[in-house]
Amino acid sequence: MKQFDFLAHSLPDTAADSVMDFKGEAAALESHLQILLDHMRDLERCGCSPHRLADLRLQIARTLVELERGEEAWPIGRAAFDYFIESDQFEMAADACDVLFNANRPESICALGQGIWIAVTCPIDPELTIELLSHVIDETPDDADGAAVAAATALFLSDVRAHGRQREDLMFFTTQLLGTVARRHSGIDSPEQLDLWMDRLELKEPEKFLVRLRNVVDVLAQDDWWFDRDALQARLPFNQ
Repeated sequence: MKQFDFLAHSLPDTAADSVMDFKGEAAALESHLQILLDHMRDLERCGCSPHRLADLRLQIARTLVELERGEEAWPIGRAAFDYFIESDQFEMAADACDVLFNANRPESICALGQGIWIAVTCPIDPELTIELLSHVIDETPDDADGAAVAAATALFLSDVRAHGRQREDLMFFTTQLLGTVARRHSGIDSPEQLDLWMDRLELKEPEKFLVRLRNVVDVLAQDDWWFDRDALQARLPFNQ
């Protein structure tokens, strides 16, 4: 313990505070994780609601990811995902994919593909959909069109799925996001250039850029689908 005290005193105040804050946050996460694990064991023993158990597993996986223990998080998060898909809880399934992507495992890119397909196909919270699409933007090289397609989709879904104040906030955010992608993709720095760039990349016509998004998703999923897409789509309320 004295060694840590010496380290803290030898660092600038801000650095020492950061070290202590990090240690405190990690300790709090570890404590929270233990509570969640104990609760999960109790639920497993008593055979309680499968939904409660799946929700708890997702919380555990998210906490493990925050602790940078992605290998441990993966099977727990994947079990939650499988339950949510089977029980038609598509927003929770997409959320599980977001957690699995952040687990930083070899299969994480595949999880992102599954999540984006669900989020775009199913009428879920647009904020979660935009979060998943943002991962594509972050992971895509500056000169690749995939980021532009993801940003255009985010803007489109903000417009058609969000309402009220949420729509205003998401439209502002995704408009800025599209502008950022345009600058890094082609050096776009004016509204006029942006308009021409969107025309050139066919980003104003959903029937065109959504088909291109499907190709991006196929690349991410690597033809390793965890569910039957046709069967899932047939279960959606507007297809019945």
